[in-house]
Amino acid sequence: MDNSKADLASRTLQNELSGVFKSTVFRIPSLLYERESKTLLAFAEERKTASDASAEKLVMRRGMLKDCDGKKNVEWTPSKPVNEAKIDGCRPMNPCPVYDKNSKTLFLFFVCIEGTFTDHDQKDDALHSTRLCFVTSDDLGETWSSLTNLTDTLPEIKQWAAFAVGPGHGLQTEKGRLIVPLYASNLTSSSHSCFKPASGQAAHARCLYSDDGKQWKLGTGFETPSGECEMAEFFDGGQSVIYCNARNKGPYRVEALSADNGESFEILSGGTLVETYHGCQGSVVAFPAQTKESHSEGHSEQKQNQWLLFSHPTNKTKRRDLGVYLNKSPRDPTAWSKPLIINKGPSGYSDLAYVEDGWFVCLVECGKVSEVEQIGCKVFHYSQINKHSDTVVKSRFHRTIKQWRAKCLKAE
Repeated sequence: MDNSKADLASRTLQNELSGVFKSTVFRIPSLLYERESKTLLAFAEERKTASDASAEKLVMRRGMLKDCDGKKNVEWTPSKPVNEAKIDGCRPMNPCPVYDKNSKTLFLFFVCIEGTFTDHDQKDDALHSTRLCFVTSDDLGETWSSLTNLTDTLPEIKQWAAFAVGPGHGLQTEKGRLIVPLYASNLTSSSHSCFKPASGQAAHARCLYSDDGKQWKLGTGFETPSGECEMAEFFDGGQSVIYCNARNKGPYRVEALSADNGESFEILSGGTLVETYHGCQGSVVAFPAQTKESHSEGHSEQKQNQWLLFSHPTNKTKRRDLGVYLNKSPRDPTAWSKPLIINKGPSGYSDLAYVEDGWFVCLVECGKVSEVEQIGCKVFHYSQINKHSDTVVKSRFHRTIKQWRAKCLKAE
C-alpha cells in the first residue's frame, strides 16, 4: 500500500451507515436536532426517479439518540409524508427546517415548482414557476399547519429566474434571528447550468431571515457566483459571526462571513476546500471548542460555538467518499483539516447535526453503485476527527509552488 492509500485508509471510518430513507428513490437529506427533547428530525424528497423533475412529496422521520456501549445510535420512527407541504400542481423540493427555541415552533421551508419545470425550463421571464413556502409545527412534526406562501410578500422574487432554499438546515442565532440559506439568479442571461439557470444570470447565495417568525426579509446576494448553501453561527472574541459555505462551479467552495446577522456577506479568498466536478451540495455546523474536560463526567459543555465542521464528497471528479473537515479558526479559510472519510464509496448530498458531548449525526445520499440508492445515517464523535485535525489541507499557494517546482524540474 503506497503512502497516499495508507493515509486515506487511516482517515476512513470503518463502521457502516444505517439506512434512514430507502426502498424507493429519496434525495436531498435534511437534518435538525432539537436539544431539549433530544430529538432528531430527518427530511427528504421522495421521487419517482433520481431526476429533479420527478419529485413527488416531502417525507420525514423522527429519531431518538440512544447510548450503547459508550457509543450512540439513532432509533428512527417510521417514515411519513408531510402532506401539508404541497401546492396542487406543484412538486415540493429542497426541505430546509429551522427551529425557533423561543416559541418552540418548527419551520419547514421548501420550494414548490410547477409541474415538471426545471431551472432550464424557466425561460419565460413572466413564468415564475417557483414558490417560496413553509409549514410549521408546535409538536416537532407530529402535526403541521397549513402552507404559507411567501412568494408575493417579497418583491425581489419577481426578478428571479430560478431560486431555492438550502437544501439542508437553517439556524437560529443566539439572539433569536431565524436564518434560512437561499440562492437565486436574476433574469436576463440565456445560458444554463446550476449557476446560470435558463433566462437567469449566475446564481448568488444569500439568506432569508426573520426576528419574529412572522415578517421575513432577504439579505444581500453574494458578489461571487454561488449556489446551494448552508450557514452556521460561530463566536470569535464574543462577537457573533455568520459563516456560509456554498456550492461553486469549481475548483474551490465559496466561503463567506457576515458580521450583521446575515444581512450581507464578505467573501473569503484563498480557501482550500475543493469542489467536486460540476459541484455538489455540502453541509456545515458550528459547535463548541472541544477539550478533554468538555467530555468528562459532570462537565457542563461550553455554550458558544467556536469551531466548524463541514461535510462534502472528497473526490474531485465524482460524488464519492464523503468526508468531514474541521476548522478551529473559522475566519481563516486555509485552516481546514484534512477530511475524515465517514462514507467510503458513492456519496452525494449530506446534512450534519451537532448533538451533544462531541457527538455528530450525518445524513448522506449513498449506495454501492450510485449515491442515489438510499439516504444513510452516520453517528461519530469528535475524538475520531481529532486524530487528523492537526493535518491541514495545503493552501493554494503551497500547491501552486509545488506544481511550479515540479514543472521546472521536468523542464530541466
